[in-house]
Amino acid sequence: MTVGKWSKIWVLALAGVCAGTTVWSQPARPTATLTIHVADILPAGGTLRLGLYNAALYPDDDSKPIASADVTAVSPETVVVLHNIPPGVYAIQTFQDVNSNNKMDTTWLGLPLEPFGFSQDAKPFLSKPSFDEVKFTLAAGDNSQTIHLQMMTSRNSPTNIARDAVRARQRK
Repeated sequence: MTVGKWSKIWVLALAGVCAGTTVWSQPARPTATLTIHVADILPAGGTLRLGLYNAALYPDDDSKPIASADVTAVSPETVVVLHNIPPGVYAIQTFQDVNSNNKMDTTWLGLPLEPFGFSQDAKPFLSKPSFDEVKFTLAAGDNSQTIHLQMMTSRNSPTNIARDAVRARQRK
């Protein structure tokens, strides 16, 4: 064999070895697990709807959250766990959909008729709190947040109707 043929064989052999090797990948990025304790759930039940937002998505009511959960609302506290979230700065908004109609019921002025809450237990005044009022830092690993639901009352709200129905059942 000549030198030219040997170099072709070495090139082919090297190509075969490289084809069978694993390409080095980037190390896995750390993620976070977020456990959210939502307190003051009404006994009326329904669905607890929760969304986790970054600064860019938070202001838009129609945006898709980074992570979300729709779980059965269990009084007095419902716990939601979100997994594999990239560390960062986030905000949570949640509400108890008492009548499970897949939306936050509001008055004709746009005020909520169902219990709602935000991270940092921020309280709205004529509009939802700003991102700066509700933001928190999510670090890699296990994290925890507690949110207390709040309510703006109205006699004919789904919340009050459901509460009255529960009380009527309890009296029987």
